[in-house]
Amino acid sequence: MDFSSDRPRILIVDDEPANLKVMREVLGNQYRMSFAKSGDAALALLEKDLPQLILLDIMMPDMNGFEVCQLVKSNPKTSHIPVVFVTALGDESDEFKGFELGAVDYITKPISPAIVRARVKTHLSLVQAEQLKQAHVDLVQRLGRAAEYKDTDTGEHIVRMSQYCKVLALALGMPEHQAELLRQAAPMHDVGKIGIPDAILLKPGRLTSEEFDHMKKHAVIGAQILANSSSPLLQLAHKLAIEHHEKWDGTGYPNGLKAEEISIEGRIVAIADVFDALTSKRPYKEAWSVEETVSHMQKQAGIHFDSALMELFISKLDDILAIKNENQGS
Repeated sequence: MDFSSDRPRILIVDDEPANLKVMREVLGNQYRMSFAKSGDAALALLEKDLPQLILLDIMMPDMNGFEVCQLVKSNPKTSHIPVVFVTALGDESDEFKGFELGAVDYITKPISPAIVRARVKTHLSLVQAEQLKQAHVDLVQRLGRAAEYKDTDTGEHIVRMSQYCKVLALALGMPEHQAELLRQAAPMHDVGKIGIPDAILLKPGRLTSEEFDHMKKHAVIGAQILANSSSPLLQLAHKLAIEHHEKWDGTGYPNGLKAEEISIEGRIVAIADVFDALTSKRPYKEAWSVEETVSHMQKQAGIHFDSALMELFISKLDDILAIKNENQGS
């Protein structure tokens, strides 16, 4: 069985054929190789097949390596590809310029085969790690979307509310990476609805007290689905699943947490989730207007919601409504 097609592809860009030959000898047994003798040729190859890594000479006629790198990084289709400069230019200012343009490494000529192999292996490992991370996030979001489709026939709710969460988190002063993790985890808050019968979940009228008790189990079911993970993303998703129906005054479920006993992330999700749910059509209700929703939620500040967070949410309403308008569905 031939597994050669699974090997990472590397694009080597150098106007000297001898240098391309050296790189083929150094790397050719381990990777699939593409070669370009000019910047234009490299960009044309990128239109046909995206490599996992680009090794790029700087001193080339017509279009130098810096210009090629700038074009690669400004194109959304290729901006994610790591660029390593391989060049005879050894001046510190040249190296700084390369990093400023988005390159990840700088190898000087004449090359050391061992160093080239080590650097290439390292950067391809980082690419693989990033791909695994993205696949992880994608699977988490798709599982959240599966629960949402069962509930409302649309995935737009989780897209909107997760973005609302990030807006509110950043307004609160949460670091970007933490706010982004919240955005990624928020779609999982209702995953426990997978375990709720459709007769209850899709009932077009008011639930009986017995049905509502059953509906409330989705928070615990979701937490059980997400429990005991070593992933920070799933650990946060677990917290959101179990806390998103807790209320500031302690009358929420499933654990009756009160005030700051509820995590800041859980309090953020509660606001984002309710705002989008009220302003969206559901099997059991028509969509409320934004004005009606804001008025109702302001009255619930200090009861259902953290008052300070609610005030902050209102201050970011223009950003929230822009997101809502961009992601309309139901």
